[in-house]
Amino acid sequence: MRAILAFGLFLAACSPQAQDEIAREAARSAITPVLVDRFPGVPLEPTLDCVIDNASAVQIRALALDSVTGPTENTVQIVSDIVSKPETLTCLAAEGLPALLR
Repeated sequence: MRAILAFGLFLAACSPQAQDEIAREAARSAITPVLVDRFPGVPLEPTLDCVIDNASAVQIRALALDSVTGPTENTVQIVSDIVSKPETLTCLAAEGLPALLR
């Protein structure tokens, strides 16, 4: 719980743009193990980019918090919800599939 509070205080001291970037990077660290476990063999970086780019601000914040405590079933559910969005699937087809074929 202290780690979550410290993370929140750290973010509060930053500009909104810096807060967004920090939250996105933290979210990436929570998403990575879910993608590796649930979608083995997918090109990780393009897939991470597609998930992050299609996540809502609320999802990013939740995933950023999960990076402090470690992935949970909630993390898996959020990632699954993002991956199933049509926009994410389009991104994966455009960015992830070509990376897989290289």
